Amino acid sequence: MQIEYAKVSALGDRTDNQDRAAVVVANDAALMMVFDGMGGHSDGAAAAETGLKVVQDTFTSSKLPVFDPQGFLYLALSRAHDEVVKLGQDLAVDFRPRATCAVCLVQESGAYWAHIGDSRIYQLRDGRVLSRSRDHSHVEVLIQEGAITEEEALDHPMRNFVECCIGGDAPVPDMSITGKKHLRPGDVLLACSDGLWSGLADSDVAQIANDENQPLTEKLKTLSMQALSANSPYSDNTTGTALKWSGD
Repeated sequence: MQIEYAKVSALGDRTDNQDRAAVVVANDAALMMVFDGMGGHSDGAAAAETGLKVVQDTFTSSKLPVFDPQGFLYLALSRAHDEVVKLGQDLAVDFRPRATCAVCLVQESGAYWAHIGDSRIYQLRDGRVLSRSRDHSHVEVLIQEGAITEEEALDHPMRNFVECCIGGDAPVPDMSITGKKHLRPGDVLLACSDGLWSGLADSDVAQIANDENQPLTEKLKTLSMQALSANSPYSDNTTGTALKWSGD
C-alpha cells in the first residue's frame, strides 16, 4: 500500500489525557484507532488503553488482508468491550471505566469503519467531507430528525451525552459498522475524538485533504491547534489519526 499517516494527541485544558490512539501498518492492511476515555467515569484512561490494546492485538494476530472486515471489527470491539467491563466489575455501575472509540480498517483500496459513541471517522476528498460516521448521541438523533442543524448541535446543552460506549454494563453495546468505502488516490481518512471535531466546521476538517504539498503530520497538527483554540478555555483532550491513500 502507498500511504502516509499521522497521529496527534493534545492535553487541552484538562489535567490528564484520557485519549489513546494508534495507526498500525502492515504490508496488506492498516488499522487506525482512537479511544476516548470518558472523564466522568473512573479511570477513563485505563478503559481507552485497554480497548486499544485488545483491538491492536486482534489485528496483529489476524491473517492479512482480513477476510471478513466487518466481522473482524465486530469481534475486535466486542473483545475490547468485554475487557473494559472486567476493569470495573468490582465497582458500582456509575463508576466503571468507559470509553468511546472509532476504528478504521484500510485494505484492498477500501476502508471499513466501526465506531461506538461520539468518536468519529471522516472520509475526505479534494478538500471536502465525502462522508462521516454518525454519533451515537441524543444530539445526532435530533439532527437526523431535522429538529436542529449541525451548527446548532455544536452548542446544544446535551452535546456531550452519548448513548453507548465500551465498558460499564456487560451486554455488547450498539456499534455502527460500514461496508467497503472505496478509496481514490489522494483520499484522507480521519479518526478522531470529540475533542478534535467539536467546534470545527466540516470545511475546517476537510482542509487536511486539500492539494497542498504540506506533510499530513503538519496538516493534522494544524487542525488540532485550531480545535484547541476554538474550544479554549474548556478544550477537551484532542486526538486524531489520519491516513492518506495513494494506491495499492
